[in-house]
Amino acid sequence: MAEPNYPDDLRYNAEHDWARIEGEQATFGITWYAQDTLGEVVFFTPPALGASLTKDEPYTEVESVKAVSEVVAPLSGEVIEVNDTLAQNPQLINEDPYGGGWLVRIRLADPAEADGLMDASAYVASLP
Repeated sequence: MAEPNYPDDLRYNAEHDWARIEGEQATFGITWYAQDTLGEVVFFTPPALGASLTKDEPYTEVESVKAVSEVVAPLSGEVIEVNDTLAQNPQLINEDPYGGGWLVRIRLADPAEADGLMDASAYVASLP
């Protein structure tokens, strides 16, 4: 399992998802807190390439030994890449939630939506 951390270069939503914004694209994943709460991740169901994601709406599921949890999109856009490595190695979500455990990359529909996300310090302050 990864050590608790919340990188400053990411933006976060209240549902414990992160976004790494790079120009007109963003990479999504779940936070350290989310993966720790879930426990050992055993399955990831990726959305289809080309799928349209809507900010604050579920777009996929992550299954752990404890539960199946919906993953909520921190921003809106079109899926342009999924992390195929997770099909064979879903535990990367636990081991490296901000690196190898990323879930999808999207082309942003509205980059201004990022203004509604939290920075790392605000996200950490929101944790129980």
